[in-house]
Amino acid sequence: MGMLVDGKWTTEMPDARKTGGRFVRADAAFRNWVTADGSSGFKAEAGRYHLYVSHACPWAHRTMIYRALKGLKDAISVTVVEPLMLEHGWEIADGNDPVNGAACMHQVYAKAKPDYTGRCSVPVLWDKEKQTIVSNESSEIIRMLNSAFDGIGDAGLDFYPEPLRMEIDAINELTYENINNGVYKNGFATAQDAYENAFDALFDALDKCEARLAEQRYLVGDRITEADWRLFPTLVRFDPVYVGHFKCNLRRIADYPNLSNYTRELYQVPGVAETVHLDHIKTHYYASHLGVNPTGIVPKGPEIDYTAPHDRERFGKAAAAE
Repeated sequence: MGMLVDGKWTTEMPDARKTGGRFVRADAAFRNWVTADGSSGFKAEAGRYHLYVSHACPWAHRTMIYRALKGLKDAISVTVVEPLMLEHGWEIADGNDPVNGAACMHQVYAKAKPDYTGRCSVPVLWDKEKQTIVSNESSEIIRMLNSAFDGIGDAGLDFYPEPLRMEIDAINELTYENINNGVYKNGFATAQDAYENAFDALFDALDKCEARLAEQRYLVGDRITEADWRLFPTLVRFDPVYVGHFKCNLRRIADYPNLSNYTRELYQVPGVAETVHLDHIKTHYYASHLGVNPTGIVPKGPEIDYTAPHDRERFGKAAAAE
């Protein structure tokens, strides 16, 4: 791991003891928007934008799901980083960065902002025309992909429909703080009380989602929304990684009847399975986080079949996404 300080790469990181042993995620630094009409300065155009992603990273995974489902694979190109993140941070797989010729993500950040200070995370949405980073905030990138590119991709899918936005936002608040980011608060805690507080909040939130899914097919009623695609990347990583590696071991997703069936249904949505790379996921977490797993040994299990039948049809036919 490491970060840029005034545009120079360093392996020194902020001292976790200053936060009382709690993991605190830094805010994204690049928060521009692509819009359909270009009024933001970044117009949605086929071939103009490039995504830097890790198949291991749940935040980047969201963007790959949207790129696939919204029919944007030909419009937005992709560079995939290596699963390991060690002394040079995220490294470009096989040195294959056709856009910037970068070997590491910190070089991409430094090109966009030569005096940048901060983490060099993925995903990154890069503008080939302006030669800069548009955004490195996954929650905002997926909203751009959801609507700004409707003149290029599949305008028939809307995962953030106006009538449901308040409910989606409320679910997102619950799942982000306690589940998506909650697993990291567990895994990277360096104080017992910080870990236990995060642990309790995580499983309380999972229990609430389980109860909600006992009454309806998806997190917001009878159609798949942004709330589902934000939760799914964490759920699909939970049993292979978070239970053991991050000490999230009260229950597995497999122990939740509704969450486990729901996870399988989402996995089986056409185009989603190809975005799930369990080899990258397990290698990254177990062999990169040497402070958590000093041996770097990657476990062989567990055996999980996300293609197994699910029971979510018991709630009836899923509603159309329009």
